[in-house]
Amino acid sequence: MANKTTNALLGFLTGATAGIVAGILLAPDKGSKTRDKLKKSAEQAGGGIKEDLDKRVDGLKNYFSEFVSDVKDRFNDLETEVETKTREAQRKAAEKVETEAAKVEKEAARIKEAKTAKETKEAKEAGESKETK
Repeated sequence: MANKTTNALLGFLTGATAGIVAGILLAPDKGSKTRDKLKKSAEQAGGGIKEDLDKRVDGLKNYFSEFVSDVKDRFNDLETEVETKTREAQRKAAEKVETEAAKVEKEAARIKEAKTAKETKEAKEAGESKETK
């Protein structure tokens, strides 16, 4: 875009300069009138350049405004997605913890039951061995 702008501006300035030079060389008027004409031509050319630059600056402002707005929208979408995925991961982790805790409790109960059964058996055997003596 900058290269096209540069070429357009260079072409405009070259044309304006060529017109001014041709006007000076071919002017049938006195020097003061020619200078006045040159001054007016330069002012007109400068006004055209200013208007063109103003349009381009406004275009860039709009482009960057839209770009920033798009980036903000994408960031907000990404933020929402991260929050959603984080909540889902937390939910899955909580489910996993609950499942594993239930397994541990079940195993602890099984071990406690086995220990109680072993102690009962040992007490029974100890009682029987006292009776046989």
